[in-house]
Amino acid sequence: MKKPEKKASEMSVRELASYIDYSVLKPEFTEDQIIELTKDGAALGCATICINPAYMDLCKPYVEGTDTKLCPVCDFPFGASSTESKVAQAKILVDKYADVIGELDVVANFGLIRSGKYEAVTNDIKAVVDVCHEKNIPVKVIFETDALNEEQVRRACHCGVDAGVDFVKTSTGFLTGFEAHGATPEIIQIMMDEVGDKVKIKGSGCIRTREHFLKLIDMGIDRMGVGYKSVPVVLDLKR
Repeated sequence: MKKPEKKASEMSVRELASYIDYSVLKPEFTEDQIIELTKDGAALGCATICINPAYMDLCKPYVEGTDTKLCPVCDFPFGASSTESKVAQAKILVDKYADVIGELDVVANFGLIRSGKYEAVTNDIKAVVDVCHEKNIPVKVIFETDALNEEQVRRACHCGVDAGVDFVKTSTGFLTGFEAHGATPEIIQIMMDEVGDKVKIKGSGCIRTREHFLKLIDMGIDRMGVGYKSVPVVLDLKR
């Protein structure tokens, strides 16, 4: 995993924002809230705005002509739909919005990971990857690592590599019934050790302090999902 050429603490706000997928995923958000947060993320220069698929048309005008793209989430947050329905959702998104999509995030079926059905997990992910790659849309796969043990995380990473994903990712931020640890340096290091230079790493979940954010950049992480309340904190914005 390639580390950045300079320390995260020496980077500008714009450089740091380029690591962020600005999370606008709460299902209770109003359209006005979604627009406001999308405009904020684009103004900062975040890599993408992560949104639910229903809001692609709503958000598209606010990222056009900016450095920021949209990142719709597929089968979010459970990953437990059929492969056919995941593929159908991904196909609708990439066929209609390829011009504004930076990447597509899809949730792996982490119940199958916990069941040891790794071949089925790989095939499920690959079906979505194939549809997206036809339109040159990169794919991030979310493993929901807080629901997995270390061996399951390691095996899942290889499922992602075998499926041809572009990123492996830790969390949805919507898991219940488990302790929330999210993108700890320890789990990020495990994922880095497993995938090497084959795919990129996205950390998400519980990235709420500037210290944590900068540490993951210095480790060599490629992207981070950060919630709207934490974006100004990690970027040290006085607002």
